[in-house]
Amino acid sequence: GYAAAVMSCWMNVYYIVILAWAVFYFFMSMKTDVPWRSCNNFWNTVNCVNPYERNNLICWEDSINGTIKKICSLTLANITTSELTDPVKEFWERRALQISDGIEHIGNIRWELAGTLLLVWILCYFCIWKGVKWTGKVVYFTALFPYVLLTVLLIRGITLPGALEGIKFYVIPNFSKLTESEVWIDAVTQIFFSYGLGLGTLVALGSYNKFTNNVYKDALIVCTVNSSTSMFAGFVIFSVVGFMANEQQRPVAEVAASGPGLAFLVYPSAVLQLPGSPLWSCLFFFMLLLIGLDSQFCTMEGFITAIIDEWPQLLRKRKEIFIAVVCTLSYLVGLTCVSQGGMYIFQILDSYAVSGFCLLWLIFFECVSISWCYGVDRFYDGIKDMIGYYPMVWWKFCWCVTTPLICLGVFFLNIVQWKPIKYLDYNYPWWAHAFGWFTALSSMLYIPVYMVWLWRRTPGDTGEKIRAIVRIDEDIKHLREKMQQDTDKTVEIYAL
Repeated sequence: GYAAAVMSCWMNVYYIVILAWAVFYFFMSMKTDVPWRSCNNFWNTVNCVNPYERNNLICWEDSINGTIKKICSLTLANITTSELTDPVKEFWERRALQISDGIEHIGNIRWELAGTLLLVWILCYFCIWKGVKWTGKVVYFTALFPYVLLTVLLIRGITLPGALEGIKFYVIPNFSKLTESEVWIDAVTQIFFSYGLGLGTLVALGSYNKFTNNVYKDALIVCTVNSSTSMFAGFVIFSVVGFMANEQQRPVAEVAASGPGLAFLVYPSAVLQLPGSPLWSCLFFFMLLLIGLDSQFCTMEGFITAIIDEWPQLLRKRKEIFIAVVCTLSYLVGLTCVSQGGMYIFQILDSYAVSGFCLLWLIFFECVSISWCYGVDRFYDGIKDMIGYYPMVWWKFCWCVTTPLICLGVFFLNIVQWKPIKYLDYNYPWWAHAFGWFTALSSMLYIPVYMVWLWRRTPGDTGEKIRAIVRIDEDIKHLREKMQQDTDKTVEIYAL
C-alpha cells in the first residue's frame, strides 16, 4: 500500500506534464493556421525544410571525410540530409519546450507551460474535490465524449489517401518481433499500466462500491472496454500515419513513432495536409486532454483515498483542503518538468520512478501476499460471498502461479537488459542516473523495509508474528459489517 502510494505520487507529477503540453498545443492551434506549418518563424533555423517539400530539393551524393553522404542544396548553404529538420520538430523543441542541451542546464521555467500545467491541475482539483459522487458525474463527459472525437477523427482518417496502408501496418502482425525480449517487456508493462494495476487506483475506487457489487463482471467489462478502446484508437492514429507516409513517399514504419513523439510530432505533421488544419488539431489535443484527465484524477483519487484512510480522523473532515495541498505541492514539483531542461527530468521519471520494473515489483508482491499469505482459497470464498458464486477455477491458477511468474520473469529480464537511458543522442551524467534509481527505489524498497520493520516490532514467536502480520482473522464477515456501517461508501464507480 505504501509503495503503491509513493509510485502514484510520482505518477501524478509525471503524467500531468503531458496534459500541459496538450493544452499548450490546443491553444496554439486556435489560430487561422497552425504555427508549425512553415519555417518562417522566429524559432526556426536555416536547416528547416517541410518534409512534404523535401522531394523537391536538389540533392546529390558526395564524399565527406571518406564517407559518402547525400547533400542537399538550400538557399544559403549545402548541407547533409542528416542535418535537415522540419517545422514540426522545431516547433516542438525550439518553441514549445525551448529545450536546453542537457540536464546540467535546467534553464528557466517555460512560463507558458507553467500556465497550462496550472490550468490542468485546477481542472483536476475540481474534478475530484467533492469526492467520488462528483467525480462519477465528471466521468460521464470525460470518458464518453472522447469516443465522439475518436469517431470523427477516424471517419476523416480513413478517407485520406494512403490510410489503408497505415491500417494494414497496424493490423498485420510481424511474428518475427516475438523473438525480441523487448517486445514482451513492453507488452506486459503496457498492459499493467493500461489497466491501472498495482497503483491502488482500482482498489480505492472499488472501496466505494456496495459490498454485493459484482466485481467479477465489472473487471471483465473494464478490461474489454479498455482493450477495445485502445484498438479503436489505433485505427484512428495509423490511418493518419499511412496518409503521412503516402504524402512523404516513405514507408509507414519510418513515419510511425511512439511516446510523446506520436502526439506532438506525428499527428501535428499530419494535420498540415488536412483542410481546416486548426480544427483537426484542436479536436485531437482536446481529446488527448480529456483522456488524460480521466487517468490523472483516477490516480489522484487512489492516492488521496490511501492517505485519508491512513489518517481518517485528521484528514477526512478536511478532504478538500488536503486535496488542494496535494495538488499545489505536485504542481510545484512538476515545474521542474516544464523548465528548459524539463524534458530530461521527464525522461528520468518515465524510465525510473514510474517504470515498468517498479510496477512489476509491486504487482508480484501483491499477488504473493494475497494468494500465498492471505490464502487464495480464503480470497476465493470472499469473492463468492460478495457476488454469490465462484469465478472460474482458472483464476486461482493465475493468481497463484501465472501472474507472479510472469512478473518475476519480466522483472529480471528487464534488469538484465537494462541500459542507461538516453534522450535522442544525449547521454545522462552519472548523478542523473543515481537520482533516477533513487526515485525508483523510493517505492520498491518500501516493501522489504516495511516487512523487516513490522517483523521486528511484532511480539511473539514465528507463528504468532505471521498470524499478527497477515491478519487472517479479519475475515469477510468482519468486512461486510464494516462496509455496511460506512454509509458514505455506497456509490458505484465505473471507471472506463
